[in-house]
Amino acid sequence: VPLQACGGGLVQPGGSLTLTCAASGLTMDHYAIGWFRQAPGKEPEGVSCITLDDGMIFYADSVKGRFTISRDNAKNTVSLQMNNLQPEDTGAYYCRVGQYWGQGTLVTVSS
Repeated sequence: VPLQACGGGLVQPGGSLTLTCAASGLTMDHYAIGWFRQAPGKEPEGVSCITLDDGMIFYADSVKGRFTISRDNAKNTVSLQMNNLQPEDTGAYYCRVGQYWGQGTLVTVSS
């Protein structure tokens, strides 16, 4: 498994978490990268991504202004800074680099 995600946990509404996905055996800046999530009982959804060709960044409307995706080529990692978390952000978060998926890391937002 070339991707390892971490950083999930339990946080109160309004809190922050940073998810990080580390790659081994591949170079992240050769791929499009993104974060996805799946809430309990719901379909998976894309959260944010960075395109390969021009490095454009996209966010789901539900997280715009609260989440920030970034890539550290030197560390070969991609991160998702999540601020002002809300209960509806609860779910398993997955990183994707090209065709590779990391294992999920669970985010729970609850008081």
